[in-house]
This record gives sequence, structure tokens and C-alpha cells, in this order.
Amino acid sequence: MQFVYVLSGWEGSVANGRVLRDAITRRHGLKVPHVDAGYTNCKGFLAPFRGQKYHLNKWRQGYQPRTTEEFFNMKHSSARNVIERCFRLLKIRWAILRIPSFYPIKKHNRIILTCCLLHNFIRQEMSFDPMEGDLGDDFHINPFVEEDSITAIDLTNAWTNWRIGLAYEMFSEWQTSRKFEN
Repeated sequence: MQFVYVLSGWEGSVANGRVLRDAITRRHGLKVPHVDAGYTNCKGFLAPFRGQKYHLNKWRQGYQPRTTEEFFNMKHSSARNVIERCFRLLKIRWAILRIPSFYPIKKHNRIILTCCLLHNFIRQEMSFDPMEGDLGDDFHINPFVEEDSITAIDLTNAWTNWRIGLAYEMFSEWQTSRKFEN
């Protein structure tokens, strides 16, 4: 659970797509393939299906996915939670990130970067992080798998269609495995 790319300085209300375009077009741009429904489907970026169950808390208490789209969203949500877990741990560790900042923007950005760097240093130097226990067991750790980097966003339907095929294949395999278990 380490930060591999940090781009501070954007306001929280800015559209995901705008931040994404900025991040991937920079000289040493973003190279991570995780997205949410605010992004466009393209190579390396597969957004969850809109209008379907998504967050992990909706899958607790024995609820099973009923459709291809629900199953895909369940898996997508599980993978995405490692990012949310990192941000929660960052805020637990450094109180300065939990309160409104009154520092000039340049200094504020440096504070954020420093906290992320220190977080990574701690993760590398400590085999066990006691603060991780404060996160609870709500999240499952999924290691980041590095893939080809994204250099542009292709706005065609090809990747949306590919996502539909992938979701169908995943759901079919899951249903088949459940039949053999019962």
C-alpha cells in the first residue's frame, strides 16, 4: 500500500476526467489503471457500470450479484478500496491532512507530497504498521499490478464493448464455480 503517483494542487470539485488528462499528459505522467464511473473506458481504464450496485458495503450480509454488471462492479470496487485505504491511513497518521489548510497553495502541496513520501518510507521500513489496525477489517488488500501505461484517452466504444465482454466472462466463470460448490 504505497503511493506510486501524487498530483497535488487540484481542487476537489474538478471533474475526474480533467485531472486524468492533466496527469497522463505530464512529462512523468500517471501510470496507474484504476478508475471509477467518472472516467471514460479506454485501454487500461475500465469504469464500473453505472446504475448498478457498486460499493462493497452493498455486498455484505450474504448478498450475491445477480447480473454480469453487478459482479463486475463488485470486483472493481474491491480492487479500488486499496486506494481509499491508503488515503484513510494517511489521514490517521497526519492530523494536518484532516483539517482545512490555511497555508499558501505551494506550501500546502508540499505538505501533501511530504506526507505521502513519509508514508511510503514507513511502509518500506516497517514490516508491520500498527496504524493499519486502526483501519479495521472493512478493506481487503489487493496488490497493484503494473500494466502498460496510458498515454492518451480513446473515446471510442471499443473499450466499453470489451468491458461488457469481460464482465460476462467473469460472471459466467463465477456462476459455473458456484454450481460445482453446491
